[in-house]
Amino acid sequence: RSGKGRFRRSFLSTAVRFYNKDLSFVDLILSYLIDSLTVGSSSGISSATPTEEMNGSGNLMDFLDEPFPDVGTYEDFHTIDWLREKSRDTDRHRKITSKSKESIWEFIKSLLDAWSGWVVMLLIGLLSGTLAGVIDLAVDWMTDLKEGICLSALWYSHEQCCWTSNETTFDDRDKCPEWLKWAELMTGHSEGAGAYLLNYFLYILWALFFSFLAVSLVRVFAPYACGSGIPEIKTILSGFIIRGYLGKWTLLIKTVTLVLAVSSGLSLGKEGPLVHVACCCGNLFCSLFSKYSKNEGKRREVLSAAAAAGVSVAFGAPIGGVLFSLEEVSYYFPLKTLWRSFFAALVAAFTLRSINPFGNNRLVLFYVEYHTPWYMAELVPFILLGVFGGLWGTLFIRANIAWCRRRKTTQLGKYPVLEVIVVTGITAILAYPNPYTRRSTSELISELFNDCGALESSQLCDYYNNPNMTRPVDDIPDRPAGPGVYTALWQLALALIFKIVITIFTFGMKIPSGLFIPSMAVGAIAGRIVGIAVEQMAYHHHDWIIFKNWCRPGADCVTPGLYAMVGAAACLGGVTRMTVSLVVIMFELTGGLEYIVPLMAAAVTSKWVADAFGKEGIYEAHIQLNGYPYLDQDEFTHRTLATDVMRPRRSEPPLAVLTQDSTTVEDVETLIKDTDYNGFPVVVSRESERLIGFVQRRDLTLAIKNARQKQDGVVSNSVVYFTEDAPQLAPNNPQPLKLRRILNLSPFTVTDHTPMETVVDIFRKLGLRQCLVTRSGRLLGIITKKDVLRHMAQMMNQDPESIMFN
Repeated sequence: RSGKGRFRRSFLSTAVRFYNKDLSFVDLILSYLIDSLTVGSSSGISSATPTEEMNGSGNLMDFLDEPFPDVGTYEDFHTIDWLREKSRDTDRHRKITSKSKESIWEFIKSLLDAWSGWVVMLLIGLLSGTLAGVIDLAVDWMTDLKEGICLSALWYSHEQCCWTSNETTFDDRDKCPEWLKWAELMTGHSEGAGAYLLNYFLYILWALFFSFLAVSLVRVFAPYACGSGIPEIKTILSGFIIRGYLGKWTLLIKTVTLVLAVSSGLSLGKEGPLVHVACCCGNLFCSLFSKYSKNEGKRREVLSAAAAAGVSVAFGAPIGGVLFSLEEVSYYFPLKTLWRSFFAALVAAFTLRSINPFGNNRLVLFYVEYHTPWYMAELVPFILLGVFGGLWGTLFIRANIAWCRRRKTTQLGKYPVLEVIVVTGITAILAYPNPYTRRSTSELISELFNDCGALESSQLCDYYNNPNMTRPVDDIPDRPAGPGVYTALWQLALALIFKIVITIFTFGMKIPSGLFIPSMAVGAIAGRIVGIAVEQMAYHHHDWIIFKNWCRPGADCVTPGLYAMVGAAACLGGVTRMTVSLVVIMFELTGGLEYIVPLMAAAVTSKWVADAFGKEGIYEAHIQLNGYPYLDQDEFTHRTLATDVMRPRRSEPPLAVLTQDSTTVEDVETLIKDTDYNGFPVVVSRESERLIGFVQRRDLTLAIKNARQKQDGVVSNSVVYFTEDAPQLAPNNPQPLKLRRILNLSPFTVTDHTPMETVVDIFRKLGLRQCLVTRSGRLLGIITKKDVLRHMAQMMNQDPESIMFN
């Protein structure tokens, strides 16, 4: 009977391998014949005693020779083991390479596996570009819906409606009979106090409706769809698991609510959340390929490329998107990920260009071209704008973090819907009277960036013209400002104060909210004001020594739009601390290499000024506020040792360990039940404490569960052993359980006198979950990523318990 049982288990194991395509059909038949002969000989002339068969020292099956579901996976809010994932992918690749030489079919499968990464990049680019185009079109329509409606086609925005009209004139290009404001549609009157108040009321009503719908959808269907998403994306790419953050529901709700939130007129942008949307697309397509769905390290390579695609469609800057992913969000960025990121960003930009959401054959609304060169003396105002950007970044980060911390620690956090409604109401009430805050922020930036040509009708271009001017259209000389410019200046000054204050309270609410566009708007307003001031100084005082050498009377010396662009870059850099990627993004927006030096000067200055008050950008500050286990790239300079950080401490109970061949199943289950550790060191014995390896808690739980279901004779007092050979047990002992397959035989170890500077560097560069501390091979303790983060927080006089997750 025991021989038949062994045969049955052995054949079952072989059949499973055949089902998993590890064996061919011929191998299955040969295995069946060999096992049959083995059983026959065992039942007749076997020298194995019944005792040896019972305690497992004979032909004991290790059921873990075959993989079972969920081993090697991670629980929610845990950190992945980068070394383990890398090793698993190397084994998978080695296996595919060896199999590819066996047959044509295996060779084709190896080619498909090699090309799967490029296929995923193609799909990410197509979907993220399509979603970005749909979002742009929907935002354009719904933003205009707050003010009126197109009678000829309800789905047309104001601009599209007047484009299609045959009665639109050049002077009144924004007015056409097909487009009616709500007051005119309801009462038949477009002028007067009554019409203005009705339009004002309906503007506020639409804004409240959009924001209420957005926050309700987020709260009910996808709580992870709120915020920018970039702090969480950075944390996920560093190896943290947040289940559902990149799920299908999050993708759907984030796309819909992003349109609603931006259309409501709140001081937020869609560019940051588009990175989250693109990463959701990447995670969606990862599930189609086992190469990525079963390996968290490979999945993060795809997500890094998806982040590049998100910035590519947000700003129409494919190269800037790749550099943004490399500089700002990615933790592990190998060379092949660089190429794939470039391909994904290219496909995404091409897809968005094909949709042409803005109707200008450009990827963004505020694409500009300047025709006047900049002069060396202008570096002074450019650097001053950089100083302003750094100061604004510092002010915003500190004020916003203080407000978000108050939201988390007070009753305010319990009423997210009410908070969104109140902020939206205040924003709409204050924004409507000012034409520069009433329009969408992207349109505002577009107007501020524009150079004043002969065809511009904006207030900002209300200059006194010389009727005898014979210059080309793109080379208009500096002119004295008219009344429209001065009116626009004080309106812009009010808009600047409004944007600075309201953005602090808007970012971080429970709706999708990006920070790129509001920050750029603040800088663009300040830059345009400075640019007009410099322009008028150059015109009225061209004999001053600073203007005399480069600004002659009648020359086109100063471009105020360039100052707006430099100010936008400075403020965005001050908030995010981006440098290289920021300059490239702004360069791709303008399409000219000539203005890289002013942009670099402003970006570097803003970073220097902001870093003087604190090294953290807004995303790092929110990571720290939320307690995410993220190791930043700052150097650790304190002189502490591994023994100062390792657990257990002197006042704590001894380290929970497993022995290699003397622990029972019941002991293991009790240890798992009584502790919440993520894994356990395995030692030779409790007396010697010589380290053998490390086993993960989740793998241990799943292994015992599967053993009880599939392996006969495993009971609570069965001995668990991690050695190659079964231990010598008494004849009446139950069958032991071999778990060597789930044991990590090469855990990373350091000595107790290793400097913490080295330990932090090891954790940061290798992506470790934990590190064991030994002395001469004897186990002393363990250091986890959470211990490292707590110690770093303690060294910086911060609350070490703010690191909330495992």
